[in-house]
Formats: sequence, structure tokens, C-alpha cells
Amino acid sequence: MIIEIDNGSGFCFGVTTAISKAEEELDNTGHLYCLGDIVHNSNEVERLKQKGLETITHEQLRELRDVKVLLRAHGEPPETYEIARRNNIEIIDATCPVVLQLQRRINKSYNTEQPCDMPPQVVIYGKRGHAEVNGLVGQTQGNALVIESLDEIDKIDFNRNIYLYSQTTKSLQGFKAIVEEIKKRIAHDVEFKSFDTICRSVANRIPQIRQFAARHELILFVCGSKSSNGKILFAECLDANPNSHMISNESEINPQWLQGKHSIGICGATSTPRWLMNKVKIFVENNFTTP
Repeated sequence: MIIEIDNGSGFCFGVTTAISKAEEELDNTGHLYCLGDIVHNSNEVERLKQKGLETITHEQLRELRDVKVLLRAHGEPPETYEIARRNNIEIIDATCPVVLQLQRRINKSYNTEQPCDMPPQVVIYGKRGHAEVNGLVGQTQGNALVIESLDEIDKIDFNRNIYLYSQTTKSLQGFKAIVEEIKKRIAHDVEFKSFDTICRSVANRIPQIRQFAARHELILFVCGSKSSNGKILFAECLDANPNSHMISNESEINPQWLQGKHSIGICGATSTPRWLMNKVKIFVENNFTTP
């Protein structure tokens, strides 16, 4: 049996940086607060919890004083920084540079690109309530319109200027479809600007992961249930190879999937740790291969 781990799978730059900053502080002090799950993978969250990382909510943040808090790669709205300032909280900011640049662009569009008596219509293609999207909406004082799919495009006012952005981990194909539909519907005297702000660490992986999935008989896609980019990448795997299965760890492997298979591919999201994919590989080797 051939068992291969996809070389392109594993943490993206933003997640790697956030975890490195957390581990550095944990090695020095043994404890650190993190605002929300540091990564959308429960196995990695648990590993860091054992080292002293304590996940907190925004409500709990308001009650803390004189401590250090890590902001994960997803980013935060301006209100979070104001709470930290008031409560003398030292921020360890691990916001992904791609997300940070997107926040600044949205803030600029909202505050400078239209007269004060005509607030701009900032539209964000993203998952409503997602941590990154909350941070983006916060750049517009909560006034940005979030649409999750083409089905929600009627929520847009096509008689007002439109500035369209995207959550960094959304589908490029989905974004392009929304752009084309807006162009069809927008009033002739209205300005429409679209900004492709999708992170290429996800978008560029799609053709590569499709090729990887197609060359194996079975795909085990290791991913946390909360991962947005994981859902996108798994859908691509499934399209390229219908014999693809999403699992959070090795305990979810169905032995029937592996019967008669001679080539197994293991891959994952940008929030999937490499050690977890290795653990899946070892489990398969120890339980489903013959000497």
C-alpha cells in the first residue's frame, strides 16, 4: 500500500506565525490567553491547551485586567483594541498580514471614498459571524453588508455605489460569480469596484490538491469542522476523487473505506497541523497494511 501525505498541505504562513508567537510566550511564562480558538482545529487547540494556552471569549476579555492576550491570525475589529487599552491588556498581535491589509483597505473605502452624507456600501463576500468577517465588518462601524453566496445578492442596493471585498478564505469562483451578477444588475450611473482579496495560499492550492486527489484511490482529508478553507479544499478533493472522506483525526477512519485500496492520499486544510496528518498516516500503516 502506498500512503502519501500531500506536500502542499499544512499550516499557512498566518497560522504558523500565530502558533509560533503563542509557543514562545508559553515557553517563557507557561500561560497565555487567546481570544477565540487560535486555529480551527480542535486537535491543535488541545495540544496548546496542555502547554498553558487558555481560550477566552470576547465577553471574558472585558473582565480581564493587566494580562497578555494573543489575537489570532483571523484579526479583530477596532473595538477589541480599545477594550485592551482600557483594561491595560498587552496584546500579542498575530493577525495575518493578508487580513491586516484587507482590514485597512476596507477601512479606507468606508471612511474616505465617499462624502460623509453618502456612506459607502461596503459588501463583503464571506461567512456571517466568522472571526475574520467580524473583524472586517468592524472596520465599517458594523455597517458592511455580508453576503454568503450568490443567493443573497438581492440584499445589495444596486442604486448605490458598491465596493465589494472577500473574506480571504472564500472561493475565487464564487467571488467571480458575484462580480458578474453585480455588473449585470447595477444602475448605469453607479460606481462598482471589486477587490479580489482572496488569499492565494488557499486559491493556489486548488489545482495542486485536485491533482493530488486524482492520483490516489482514496483520499483522507484531515480537517477541523470549523475550517472555512477546509470546506472549500475538501469540495475540490471530492470533485476530483469521489472516494474522498473528511476526518478530524484517525479515530474517524472507517475500515471499509480502505478495503482493496493500494494508494491512499492524506491532505488537509491550511489549519491542519502536519503532525496530525502524520498521525493519520502512522495509524493507517499500523492497522491496515500487511507485512
